[in-house]
Order: sequence, then structure tokens, then C-alpha cells
Amino acid sequence: MNDRLPSRDVVLIGAGHTNMHVVRMWRMQPIPDARLTLISPFSRATYSGMLPGTLAGLYTPEEMEIDLYRFATPSGVRVVIGEAIGLDPDKRRVLFQDRPPLRFDVASVGVGSMPLQSDRWPDCDAFLPIKPMATFRTRFNQRLEQLSAKSDSSEPIRIVVVGAGAAGVEVTMCLEAYLREQSVSAAFTVVDSGATVLKGNLPGTIKGVTAEMQRRNIDLRFGARVEDVRADSLHLSTGDTLSADIIIWVTGAAAPPLIGAIPLPRADDGFLAVGSTLQTTADAPVFAVGDSASLIDNPVRKSGVYAVREGPILWDNLQRFLSNRPLVSYDPQKGFNSMLADGEGGAFVDYKGVAAHGKWVWRLKDRIDRKFMRMYQDYQPMSSMPAASVDDAPANTVMRCRGCGGKAGGNILSAAFERLAAEHAEFGHPAFDGPEDAARIDPSKHVAELVTVDFFQAFFDDPWIVGRVAALNALSDIQATGGQPFGTLAQIQLTEGHPRQQTEMLYQVLSGALAEFERAGVQLLGGYTTEGQELTVGFTVLGSLGNGEPFRKSGLQSGDELILTKPLGTGVLLAAMPRALTRATWIDAMLASMLTSNGEVATAAIAAGATAMTDVTGFGLAGHLLEMLDASEVDAHIPLATLPLLDGATDLISQGVESTLAPANRHVESRMSIAQELRGDALFAAMFDPQTSGGLLIAAPPERNVADRLTASGHSAFRIGTVQKSTGAPRISVISTGVDS
Repeated sequence: MNDRLPSRDVVLIGAGHTNMHVVRMWRMQPIPDARLTLISPFSRATYSGMLPGTLAGLYTPEEMEIDLYRFATPSGVRVVIGEAIGLDPDKRRVLFQDRPPLRFDVASVGVGSMPLQSDRWPDCDAFLPIKPMATFRTRFNQRLEQLSAKSDSSEPIRIVVVGAGAAGVEVTMCLEAYLREQSVSAAFTVVDSGATVLKGNLPGTIKGVTAEMQRRNIDLRFGARVEDVRADSLHLSTGDTLSADIIIWVTGAAAPPLIGAIPLPRADDGFLAVGSTLQTTADAPVFAVGDSASLIDNPVRKSGVYAVREGPILWDNLQRFLSNRPLVSYDPQKGFNSMLADGEGGAFVDYKGVAAHGKWVWRLKDRIDRKFMRMYQDYQPMSSMPAASVDDAPANTVMRCRGCGGKAGGNILSAAFERLAAEHAEFGHPAFDGPEDAARIDPSKHVAELVTVDFFQAFFDDPWIVGRVAALNALSDIQATGGQPFGTLAQIQLTEGHPRQQTEMLYQVLSGALAEFERAGVQLLGGYTTEGQELTVGFTVLGSLGNGEPFRKSGLQSGDELILTKPLGTGVLLAAMPRALTRATWIDAMLASMLTSNGEVATAAIAAGATAMTDVTGFGLAGHLLEMLDASEVDAHIPLATLPLLDGATDLISQGVESTLAPANRHVESRMSIAQELRGDALFAAMFDPQTSGGLLIAAPPERNVADRLTASGHSAFRIGTVQKSTGAPRISVISTGVDS
């Protein structure tokens, strides 16, 4: 995505407060010759300070979330949505369960904490740990729906909150207020092993919160530990049993599994041990921040306040580390302002000997929280550092050769292939067998009756995702003909840069591609790799018909149904991403669609009785449909209301966003009949939107019920129109409803 690969990688593991400060500062002024990567299991980061207020209905979910795509990617920060499961400090790699490792020069671990013992009862539907906070509200509402569906009883919902610290108290009060406001009958019990709520707080705060909870008939059980959790009850160390429909687990902080999988020193509490500079106490290029770390020389309790204050120190020290300068120390403050929402428009404050409660405290808390979030919800792209021009290059800079001199170095290929060959040895890709000039196809196994080629410039700053989508996009052409792909040749243009970085890019691209090729039974036969200003990935795919006949774009008959297997809109969404106009949920859905193979649905459609098929890609729905209509000499009626669009596509089109290819795709508009009032409809504009890894466009006789059969077998299938006899007029008639009026 850049015109030259930076030589150094800064990787942030987790989107906690400290790491997000680094992203914010990077947006203002990136570190020269470095790339920043943010790894998160979710595309949205949740601000813990606003979660209770959101549970009380005082905020919308969007108000407590940071959209990582919108905040980071327009400023050149790579966002990787995935869960890290380990870290190799020696090889400097972050490890994942379902994708290849990512290399780093320096990393920061900020994955927070988890409630103690929150992994003990994962199969109990009633058991709801407060973390991950990004999903808690959804999990809580799903549990309420389960209970509503199962019970006709007028008995109150029994909710037990385990943990009477600040988080447990605030969540309890906010949920109690919200459910009461919604006329949901609920009985709350708080259980804690201590003697009071809010251990360590001022006596006035403890007294005030206790009185408030008693006023609301919230049962407080102290001096009791939970020994066991059953489907509808908790068993306490006191011998008591509490009935429970929902168990909210808000206990003290424990290290998440990732921390235990990192071979670096840990403190007595199980978290990563760090010195005053926030760097691990081991000799490794790894920092640990927020709840993920414990300061050996100056321990502090786990709190987001300290994580926020560590942000500037981490940002400074990352820059110092990369420039081999002495690191600075973090001196944590001795205390902080603690404010807890009561869910009714008031809050408690505990600060420097002052304990108070009132609506003014809530207004102060609300103002502080909103000010903090404004720093991370300003999605306007900031100006990044200008790329160096040829005139800026040092006098000894060697200009890159073109022609065959522009090939990627043999050392890059051999280094990437060495790793790939070891990881994919079972599949036996001929590309890894040796430096032959051409791959031999065994005619006893395969007859190459079909061949296609497809490539595109990287649309996303994650080469593993790009490799997967490029593979699926190329396979689709063979699958749409009813063929079985068996071999592929890669054509990859790597971004110019340091050989180590190019090796990593090639490895990531091919790892993603091979994951999809192997699922489709396709071998990598060889390929060609060159250098250029940006990553471009493509594949030539060979396929066999198995002595059958290919499915063609012709064969449409009057009366046939037209079926589309994926929603439209990838073009407009990709065009909007660099302008920070998308939402994380839209991008998540778009990627899920792109990463859905057309192979199984093509096979199912043929078996169900489809008569013609093509895939919808760069020319858009209108362009590809016209290819089928011309080949069959028929027309089509398309009711706009039937067209499926990806989430967000309608909003973006209405704002005037479109792909740069969309205007060229509109050249077919002269062959379409449409009422003037419909020309401004977003659904009409979507017919010209270029699709990346789009779905299949299928024609089938209505009596075959192909769409219903595809849906029944787990595939998406949308009826979008019908085939009509040719009138000699424009091929496509676009209508507003299912009836041509």
C-alpha cells in the first residue's frame, strides 16, 4: 500500500488504552522508516470507563467504542483482526492460531486482564464474565432473550454479580437501573469474599454505595467465595446455594492465556514483569503495558487510569528504542479520581479524602469520559509524512532497474519458500521442489482444459488477507464454468524495500493464498515475482472439466430466474475506507463476504439445475449480466428492491462515494431501460459497483427452485430478476418492484 516498505516494524498487541495512545500519536507524526501494526481480536475497542453507562442506557454502544479501521488505517497503520496466542521474542514473531506469524522489531503487549477463574465454567449458559468487554452487552442481551423464550413465569430474573469491587458495583447499579426502567423484573445479589463493597475506598464511599444498593433491594453477601457454578445456581464456601439465571463474573484481575504463552519473566501475580521503562525485565525488544504488566519496582493496582498515563511513556520509549537512545522511566501517580455511575443520572466520587454522591459527579464523569473518547473518535484522516521523492534521495541511492532487472531477489524467494515448504509439506506444492524453469503437469492426473488469470493491486494493508482474497478471486472463474481447479501460477509484485521486509510480505501473501488453494485442492506450480511501488497479487489458474462440458454465460432461456449469491458493494466500501467513512461492522461483513469461496455454491447450483453461470467482479452486476444476455440473445427484468447490498453500501453511495472504476462501468447504461426517478437510487448505482471476490450470477428455470435449495444447504442466494424474450431494445429493464409497470 506504500511506495516503499519501511525497514522496521512496531507491533502493538491489543487495543488497550496505552497502545491506542501510540496509534493516536502515530496519526500525528509517524516514526520515520517504520510501520505500525495494531493486532486486536475485535475491530472495535471498548472504553471500559463508559461500559457501565452503556449498560444503563446512558450511552449508545457506538459512543463507548473506537472503530479501529476508521481510526488507524487512513493514517497508514496496519490493522490485523486476529487473536494472538503467543510471542517468540528470539525470532521476533507474534503467533496466531489461524494465520501465519507476524514479524516485529519491537512490540508492546497490552491485552489487559481477565477476571479470576473466569474460564472455569465455559459451558454454563448463565455464566457471563465481564470480559471481553467488547462482547459483554451482546452476551447479556442474548441471555435475556434465552430466558424470555424459555420461561412463562412472572418470577423475577435472578442475577448474581460475583465481585464487589469498583467494576462489580458499577455494573450492578447500572444494570439494575436499566432493567427497572425497561420494566424487566430482576432480583440482584452481589457476592464477595471481603467484608464490604469497594475494599480500599474511603469509608464514606463504602457507606454511601452500601446504602444505595440496599435502597434498591440489592442483596449483599459478604465473606463468601464461589466454589462451584451449575446451570442455575452457585455454591458458596459458606455452604449456601444461590439460584441464578445470570451470573456476572467481575472478580479480581488474572493474566489472560496469551500472557502465560509468552516466554518472558512474570511477576508473582502472573503478569509480565517490567521495569520502570515498561520494557520486559528480560533482554528482549518487548514492552508490556496496562493490566498486562506488573511494575517490579513500583507495583500499582490494575486500573485503566495507569494504562492511560503510561501512553506517553511508551510512545517516547518506542522511538528511543528504535534510535538506540536511553529509555525514560514511568513514575506512577499515588492516587486517582475514582467515579462510579449509579445508573440513575448520578455518580459516586472518591478522591483525596473526599467522598460524595450526586448528579454533579455524573456530569463531571461524563464530561471527562466524552473528552477522552473524542480523541479516539475523530476519524478525519490526518496528514501523514510525505513520501520521499527522487530528488530527496541520498546521492548514493541506486535507481531500481526495470525489465528482468526488476525481479525480486533470489534470496527473497528462497527465504520465503523455505518457511512455506516446511509449513505446507503435506500438500506437495511443485513450486517448492526446486528451481525448474517450468512445472510439469502429469497428464495421467490432470488435463488442463481451462485456464484463467486474475490479479489486482492490494486493497487492504494485510498481505495475508490480500493473498486469500486474490486466490479466491482467481479460482472463481474456473468454478463458475463448472470446472475443478488443480494448479496455479503466482504473479506477485512486491513493494520495493529491504529484502527482509519483502521476504515477510511474500511469505504472508503466499501463506494466505495457499490456505485457500489447499482447501480447493489446488497446487502452487510456480510463478514470477517482481518489484514495484505497491503490492499487486494475481494468479493464473488451471482447471479440468473431467470430460464434461463447461458452463457458459450463454444458455439463458425466457422465464429463467436470475440468482445472485453475494451482496453488492465491495467497490464503494473499499473506496470509502481511506477516507474514514466506513464502520468496523461494515468492513467485517465485507471481508466475510470476500473470503467466502464460490466453489461449493457453484457445485451446488449445478447439481440443483442451474443452466448458466458467471461470477460478478470488476465490471459490476450490470456489465456481467449483459455479457450473459448478449451471449443468449435475451433480456432481463431487474426489480431494484431485490438487489442485496452489503451493510453500509447504501449510506456511502448516498454520500456520493463510488469506486474509481464505477464511471467506466456506467458505459452500459445506454443498454438499460429505467425510469428517470430511479436513476438516483443507491441500488441502481450498485449495479455498476466493481466487485472484488464477488458472488456468482446464476440462471435457472423457476421450477428447479435453485435459490431455495441453495439456501437450504447453507449458501446465500438472492432472486434478483427474471429472463425475458428479446425485444431488440435495451437488454436490461430496471423496475422498482416485482411487477413491470
